[in-house]
Amino acid sequence: MKACLVRLACLAAAALLAAPAMAATDPSFLLTGTSDNFGNYFPSYLANGYFSVMTSPRGTEPGRSYMVAFMDYGKGDIARPAAIPGWNEIDYNPGGGWLNATRLDAKIFSGYAQTLDMHDATLTTRYRFDYANKSTGVEVQSFVSQANPHLAAVRFTITPQFDGDVQLSFPIRLWSEHQPRFPIGSMNGDQMIAAVIASGQNLDNKPVPTPDRAAVWYPGYTRVVSNDGDAKALTLWLDGRAEQGLAMTEAAALELPAGIAVKGATVSKGPYKLSLELTVHVERGHSYAFTKYVAISREDWGGDAKADLALAAQARTTGFDSLLARHRDAWHRLWQSDVVVDGDPQVQKAVHSDLYYLLSNSTVGTAWPMGACALTPNYAGHAFWDSDSWVFPALLLLHPERAKPIAMFRHRTMQPARERARQYGAKGLMYPWESDPQTGVDNTPHFAYDVYREIHVNADAAIAQWQYWLASGDRDWLKQYGWPVIQGVAEFWASRVSYDKARDRYEILHVTSPDEAYNDVPNDAFTNAAAQKALRIAVAAAKQVGATPDPQWSRIADKMYIPFDAAAQRHYDFDPSVPHDKITWMGSSLAWLMYPNLDLPMSDAVRRNDFDFQLHELKTHGDDPNEMMMVMLAVGEAELGNGKAAGEWLQRNLVGFLKPPFNVRTETAANNAGYILATSAGYIQSLVYGLTGLRIDDKGLDPAYAPVLPPAWKSLTLKGVSFRGKRYDITVERDASGKATLVQHAH
Repeated sequence: MKACLVRLACLAAAALLAAPAMAATDPSFLLTGTSDNFGNYFPSYLANGYFSVMTSPRGTEPGRSYMVAFMDYGKGDIARPAAIPGWNEIDYNPGGGWLNATRLDAKIFSGYAQTLDMHDATLTTRYRFDYANKSTGVEVQSFVSQANPHLAAVRFTITPQFDGDVQLSFPIRLWSEHQPRFPIGSMNGDQMIAAVIASGQNLDNKPVPTPDRAAVWYPGYTRVVSNDGDAKALTLWLDGRAEQGLAMTEAAALELPAGIAVKGATVSKGPYKLSLELTVHVERGHSYAFTKYVAISREDWGGDAKADLALAAQARTTGFDSLLARHRDAWHRLWQSDVVVDGDPQVQKAVHSDLYYLLSNSTVGTAWPMGACALTPNYAGHAFWDSDSWVFPALLLLHPERAKPIAMFRHRTMQPARERARQYGAKGLMYPWESDPQTGVDNTPHFAYDVYREIHVNADAAIAQWQYWLASGDRDWLKQYGWPVIQGVAEFWASRVSYDKARDRYEILHVTSPDEAYNDVPNDAFTNAAAQKALRIAVAAAKQVGATPDPQWSRIADKMYIPFDAAAQRHYDFDPSVPHDKITWMGSSLAWLMYPNLDLPMSDAVRRNDFDFQLHELKTHGDDPNEMMMVMLAVGEAELGNGKAAGEWLQRNLVGFLKPPFNVRTETAANNAGYILATSAGYIQSLVYGLTGLRIDDKGLDPAYAPVLPPAWKSLTLKGVSFRGKRYDITVERDASGKATLVQHAH
């Protein structure tokens, strides 16, 4: 197979990014909710990597908003994302009641449709508000700017079918602190569950749209220090500070429709709301657009409240249409790199929603990681191995500039990793299972403390560093940033292994498997294989930067024990001395030995045996499998050359995991732990690395496996792939005989 394919990295001619942007009307970019979703509306969000806002059915309700690595450090608690003051809210009263207080009913909100346009990254909500014998056409359009990451805007357009005075409210919502607040920093699992039950909540799987982990992953608190407004200038501003954390600022400027008759304008200040309140006169059949411009900053990113006020006022001067055009242009440039499926509209739409969520939460030129659940409070916004091993590879070929900050985070947080290694009697760098995205300090909840043994996260970090070097070819970056991390991780593994003299092999004892119910086992196969790869990477990286590798790195890697059943010709999950008999999400973790970043070398026969065992265990010892496992099954089948089965897994991963109406992926099909970016990234990886057979290795962008296509597919194209300074389109298509082949071509 390999001999028949030309190495893609050696092919010439970089393609120009000149292809016209795909029309926003392409249905694969549109997700629309109707009144049928009033009972199962699972919120999405608008975001630009720096801050977000959760969506709401009316388009006008106050939405929780979060800022990158802006954390609350409440006493006794873990670090958690502090909800910043809610900036998107607009309310309207035509005389019979306020819009946001009126029950959601298809008769009251007639003709309802809310569309998330992922190509433009806008949310548009339309309906007719029929209440108290008055009817008003409503359109709400919102975006969080990709062109200027400090800005967002909401345009609220009303078309009343009556003459008279109406009231409008443009608040900034000053959230109260969440209660009850649990001392999660010290509670064990039983104590946490007891406290949740005592508060009248539970952690059970719940019907959509109710989240089933909100009792634990509640938002942190931003204390408003000062706030004010100017009714004449139609502006609001505030200074705040996350609980025991960083300072932040926020400002809003309101634009009124030209010629509107304003009967009254006041600033309302209270403990929970800062608002501009208007009374205006409207005429039947006329449309009136009110626009709220918002600017947001935090300590070390942006200016003070005065600077944000100037930004918001300048945005008002620039105007909504111009700001929206710049925002759309920025997103259209992002979509020049895309994954295009010809032959399966369902998969194509899922791919675009997954890419939308990844791009919405990525930054450029920073050293911030990707929170496990995006810019939401789920999993407390912490950085797991999800960031390095799931999101990073999914972005690396399509958007390397957005993958890079994930690698840079590990360099920025080397010192706390070094201190943590000393804490556990190791050397080098020992990264936490859950890192605070701002400080890098360990913030694993006490009830999950046992996963401090899930130390494969250290190998995951080193592998990502090496992958960035392989994809970029930037030796200066490797020497300054990547090598120190890789070296420190190698030193950790050298100090963490045990040598079994009788068997002449190195072992890693007392670890938590990726199948986390096995939380104190010897020689987890995935951990040992990842450590082996990290050590070999360290040897190769040393040569690239002119350093001398520690001789024991190669010695340990060569003699690393990876448990193997010679009779069955397959790997064990971990040392066979430990019974493999628990009911878990995954059943087994052998499929992860085939994971693209690790891709443990093995024969085709062993690969098949491993995979068959994984499927068997998923049926017999698996319960409500998490999607991080499910998406890897498509990769496994693709490695085995089975395009039909790979396609079936891709279809299976659309069922239950995508919550309506905006394809929010949840951890499992049954639970509502949503916004988990690893699941979106895994789905992207199952196409980018799975169906194509591509791997990033020492050979370049290597077609390591024969490409496959599901039977109904005509082609799969990776548009705008970036590799070592060149850009490619890479397509899996069928030749004259119907066999899937891999080709590179210009846009």
